[in-house]
Amino acid sequence: MPGSIKRYILEGNSIHSLAELYDEISRQMVLSNEFGRNLDALWDVLSSDVEGPFEIIWRHSRASKYSMKKDFVRLLKIFRDLEDERSDFKFIIE
Repeated sequence: MPGSIKRYILEGNSIHSLAELYDEISRQMVLSNEFGRNLDALWDVLSSDVEGPFEIIWRHSRASKYSMKKDFVRLLKIFRDLEDERSDFKFIIE
């Protein structure tokens, strides 16, 4: 259905590092092998390569927050900034 929102679910109980987050996003969004697997590359992909509208839902985020610490905070900033940048993106944290 045209215009339907694509939903990508991040399961916090399974994401304990940036590497695991990159793996999950690459798998769900079917990203190219060229994806750089760093925060700048993540921004580039999400801000321009992923077709909208879409949303990312991070379930059980506290589990990720506990193990990822500062990286979790950096990711939240990227997702919040992306909401400001793209009107067709929404980030939901649970």
